[in-house]
Amino acid sequence: MRSFFAQFKIFGAVLLVLSTVIVYLFYNALQPKEILTIYQPSMVNPELVDSTLQYKKKYHTIADFSLVNQNGETVTQNDYKDKIYVADFFFTTCPTICPIMTKNMAEIQERIKNEKDVMLLSHSVTPQIDSVAQLKKYAIDKGVDDSKWNLVTGDKKQIYDLARKSYLAVKTDGDGGPYDMIHTENFILVDKEKRIRGFYDGTKQEDVEALLADLEILKSSYREN
Repeated sequence: MRSFFAQFKIFGAVLLVLSTVIVYLFYNALQPKEILTIYQPSMVNPELVDSTLQYKKKYHTIADFSLVNQNGETVTQNDYKDKIYVADFFFTTCPTICPIMTKNMAEIQERIKNEKDVMLLSHSVTPQIDSVAQLKKYAIDKGVDDSKWNLVTGDKKQIYDLARKSYLAVKTDGDGGPYDMIHTENFILVDKEKRIRGFYDGTKQEDVEALLADLEILKSSYREN
């Protein structure tokens, strides 16, 4: 009799575990998948969008580019092909928000160091000042990993067009002066199709954590496809 009840307890325990697993799987299957917004110019503050794009509601992507990084190497959109990346705009002599943004970008770099399909891209808004040598010095000082993070300089008009017309990240077109572009503190999350999937305040730790959480969602969406 005791042997019978002992076997019944084992059976009951196994049944309980199986039931728990089945309920958990059904619960997960019924939960809606988290999907990040695909941002279009019409969804962004008009101050940050070129007037020619303010009413664009679909198909917005980051334009092709050709710039030079801290090692004097040409960097193009092909270097980010099939990559998720985080972009921002900065300048090496900035005394205010840029040091905080760079510190937080370095934290992101540490968190993605083993992610082969995730990279970083920082554009200088003072390319006439931020030479390759200046960027290299800055990169060494800030602990930039060349394999993960490009600091780029180049043609000023191209960088400004990228900021205004692609990344939707600056407040004016500029007046031609050396410090004329009023860039934002935004980090921009870009997917493998070159679409914007999120904007984050690069000076705030909570926004950095939100970016990293959204990055996981975005990475999961590619694993599921």
